[in-house]
Amino acid sequence: METKEFNFKGFKTNGFLMLFLMLILLAGIVWLYSSLEVWGIITGIVLTIIWIILFFGYTKLEPNEAIVMIFFGKYKGVLKETGFFWVNPFMTKKKLSMRARNLNADPIKVNDKVGNPVLIGLVLVWKLKDTYKAMFEIDAQTMAASRPGKDGAITYTVSKQMDAFENFVAIQSDAALRQVAGLYAYDNNVVSDTELTLRSGGEEINDDLLKELNSRLEMAGIEIIEARINYLAYAPEIAAVMLRRQQAEAIISAREKIVEGAVTMVKMALERIEDESIVELDGDKKAAMVSNLLVVLCADESAQPVLNTGTLYQ
Repeated sequence: METKEFNFKGFKTNGFLMLFLMLILLAGIVWLYSSLEVWGIITGIVLTIIWIILFFGYTKLEPNEAIVMIFFGKYKGVLKETGFFWVNPFMTKKKLSMRARNLNADPIKVNDKVGNPVLIGLVLVWKLKDTYKAMFEIDAQTMAASRPGKDGAITYTVSKQMDAFENFVAIQSDAALRQVAGLYAYDNNVVSDTELTLRSGGEEINDDLLKELNSRLEMAGIEIIEARINYLAYAPEIAAVMLRRQQAEAIISAREKIVEGAVTMVKMALERIEDESIVELDGDKKAAMVSNLLVVLCADESAQPVLNTGTLYQ
């Protein structure tokens, strides 16, 4: 998308050079006052006012910081060069941080694709990408200035401005998380095994969430670097029921494995007996042996031996 951001092209100079010139000017002002002449005092007063005005033109920038320049309400560009500078003191300078920031969103309750209430949370990494959109496309300045300080005065600070952006990101991430979570079921209990779910989606769900967040936050000049679901669980009102269902499924799955293994062992035992001619078994004896082996192998507890003092048929 087209951006209106551009680099500041107005006059700026090295701050240390300007500081040296102002020291020379200050010495000249002191000399004018010391002359005790009327013209010298008047000139000194004028130069003192100019010196004070020039003093407010200093600014410094650290790596990954930017200053939006505004001249009586008109956007003049953004300054991103690091260092100590002097610019027009009548410029309104809005400093912003371009560094990456974390947001750990608290879990929220949403309905998945089939209507089950689930708790889902996310953690994301974001940073400013377009300073023009961040400052002028959303009302971040008003949100930042509406929070009075400890003394009750309303002032602009970088921390307040970034907190306003973070609040915007938090609200949009909540909406994006609800949107993405509603497209998938929690697990494969009520959908086909081949269908993507919140539990099995992994990177694909995170990619969808990242795209949705970047689509929503592009208007604010904010870029989401990484977004991941860090909490996923059933809501408390159905958690107990779902836990019993999972336990039942686990028991059924375990029983299937036990029966499959028992049948394989019985088959192997009968084949070995026949191959090695240990004893001849008719149909009834084979059925009794299979029954006894399955009971022993599939029982939850150890089988108790019973001695038969008669024959198989008595």
